[in-house]
Amino acid sequence: MTESGRNPRFDDDLVGLDPDDPEAQAFARHLDRMQRCEPGFTVEGTLHNVAEFAESSARVGGLRWWIAATIVVLLVLGVIVASWDIVVRAVQWLAE
Repeated sequence: MTESGRNPRFDDDLVGLDPDDPEAQAFARHLDRMQRCEPGFTVEGTLHNVAEFAESSARVGGLRWWIAATIVVLLVLGVIVASWDIVVRAVQWLAE
């Protein structure tokens, strides 16, 4: 975004589209997200990817929302099971 709030894509890639059209603005934001190239193996990159997943799942509805919610529930369940396993093994080790 420039200082005037206008996406520079309308001068480069989206010439001829109305920059005030909400659908054209959404498409420009989509192109910005698709062409963003950053490392995903850093903590910051991972957190950014999780935030982007949360934002995109909040935008969709219906079946896609339920699939995203199921993925989140499965991830949280996996973290809980792994944490419980670590705690049980630590208590067993300390009891020896």
